[in-house]
Amino acid sequence: MPNDQQLATLQHIAGLAPVIPVVVVDQVAHAVGLARALVAGGIPAIEITLRTAAALDAIRAVAAEVEGAVVGVGTVLTPAQLDAAWKAGARFAVSPGSSPRLLAAARDHELPWLPGAATASECMHLLEEGYRLLKFFPAEAAGGVAALKGIGGPLPQLGFVATGGIGPDNAASYLKLPNLRAVGGSWLTPADAVQSGDWARIEALARAAKGLR
Repeated sequence: MPNDQQLATLQHIAGLAPVIPVVVVDQVAHAVGLARALVAGGIPAIEITLRTAAALDAIRAVAAEVEGAVVGVGTVLTPAQLDAAWKAGARFAVSPGSSPRLLAAARDHELPWLPGAATASECMHLLEEGYRLLKFFPAEAAGGVAALKGIGGPLPQLGFVATGGIGPDNAASYLKLPNLRAVGGSWLTPADAVQSGDWARIEALARAAKGLR
C-alpha cells in the first residue's frame, strides 16, 4: 500500500499542469533541451518512457541538469525497472497496468507509482491496494470521456490521469471531468521537432497545453 507521502506527491505532480507529456527519447543529447523547452512553456512534469535504450540516461540527465523539471519514468513493467528509474533520479513512475509482482515491489518502494487501469474491476482492485490516483489507459480505446464519467459514479474517490489517443483536439473534454487530474500525451514533443532540436516549437506547444485548463 502506498504511504500518505507518496499519494500526496502523485496528486501534487498531477496538479502541476493539465498535461503530462509522454516522451520517447532516442538520443540522450536531446533530453536536456527538450525538457528545458517543456519547463519554459509551463509543463514541468515530464514522463520519459522506457521504450528506448536511451531512456534511463535521459532521465538521469534531466534530473541533474534541468531546473524546475519533475522527471518521471513511463512504461514501467518490472520491479527492476522501478529500481533503475529511482537510481536514475526519477521522481515518479507510471505503468500501463499493474501486476502482482509490480504491486508487491511498489508497496515498499521510495518511488511514487501511478498504476494503470481500464476497467471498473481493475480500479476496484487498485483501490483496495490503497491507490487513489490511477492512469486511465488506453483512454480512447477504453471508452474515453464516457467511460471515465461512468467509473466516476460508483468510484468517486478515485482520480485519474488519462493517456492514450488524447491530443489537442480532445484533451479539453477530458479535463472538464471532475475525476480527471491531468491528461498524458505525446503531441507536445513531435518526433521531427525533437530530432531537429526545434525547442521553440516544443515550448510553444507546451504553452498551448498549459492553457487547456
